[in-house]
Amino acid sequence: MASQTTIDLLGRLLAFDTTSRNSNLALIADVEAYLDGLGVPHERVTDAGGEKANLYATIGPADRPGIVLSGHTDVVPVDGQPWSSDPFALLRRDGRIYGRGACDMKGFLAVCLALAPEMAKADLKIPIHFAFSYDEEVGCLGVRGLLAALAARPVKPLGCIVGEPTDMQVVIGHKAKRSLIGVARGTSGHSSRAPEFVNAVEHAARLVTAVTEIGGRLASSGGRDELYDVPFSTAHVGVFHGGTALNIVPDEATLEFEFRVLPEEDADALVEEVRGVAAGIEAEMKARDPQASLDVRIKSEFPGLSTDPSADIVTLAKRLAGRNDHAKVAYGTEAGLFVEMAGIPTVICGPGSIGEAHKPDEFVTEAQLAACEAFVRRLIAHCSA
Repeated sequence: MASQTTIDLLGRLLAFDTTSRNSNLALIADVEAYLDGLGVPHERVTDAGGEKANLYATIGPADRPGIVLSGHTDVVPVDGQPWSSDPFALLRRDGRIYGRGACDMKGFLAVCLALAPEMAKADLKIPIHFAFSYDEEVGCLGVRGLLAALAARPVKPLGCIVGEPTDMQVVIGHKAKRSLIGVARGTSGHSSRAPEFVNAVEHAARLVTAVTEIGGRLASSGGRDELYDVPFSTAHVGVFHGGTALNIVPDEATLEFEFRVLPEEDADALVEEVRGVAAGIEAEMKARDPQASLDVRIKSEFPGLSTDPSADIVTLAKRLAGRNDHAKVAYGTEAGLFVEMAGIPTVICGPGSIGEAHKPDEFVTEAQLAACEAFVRRLIAHCSA
């Protein structure tokens, strides 16, 4: 089972409501105070408004390339979810730890912090870094500032392990994502005279159809990678709003949609394709009324991850995990950004199941936390050899 230190630290982390809409500074300050007590140097990289921060810490020789243990501090909302206990208070029951973020991904952060005293006492030849970020859940936004700072430094880490929940399986790939918003603006009037107006809902619906058709094409004739549970790129429309009453021609409609794309395929080409479709629809709208429009913009995006199975970081992670297999996942992480922005070879491996993330009564098992502790202890031994 997991150590009491890990469980206690997880309880401290869960008590901070770090839903992405909130500041994470109270949690960061608490972690900083903990690291100060161990004599571990650290630094903040804040957002533009100073309301949120990444934390970067180094244990061991700072002038040598090291291994990064990375995780995000923010969590998804609990609004409207039927929790059976306080989501921001640890509940330990039947070998499980419940709480918002227990699985995704404060359990991993707690293990890293619990073993920081052992790292600080070890004679590390290779440094171990902590990279704790913000706003991962809303588009992997916060870590970008930290990675920009790391990319400019003369000593680059050897590799990174992102501790998202993988059941401690080594993951070498995930899909890229492009989230988009489309807004159609037409003209309004009485529905008995509908042909005289530009119906925003009807034109926006044509864009929905186009996205759906692209998704069908990707499924039937796009690239495939059978290591993914959904082995092809996907398109999905998740939100559609428009209209106020049946007898009023709607003058505005909004849709939100996404592409989740195999890392070997061109996500931006799909974005340009759908923008081309939107431009054609908009031209027809403007022919009816010059003030009509159909705008498509990126809401958020992150790159995919495709790490070579023979890379040193993959070999190391498998040895630390005590397994020889690897996998790929459809959900997104900050891992691709570590590669794209800072050139740091990266894998994903952490405690818990992604199937429990974001749900009411989210949990991580003590057995998974214990497996993660063993993983990090092997990392300490590796870095001390």
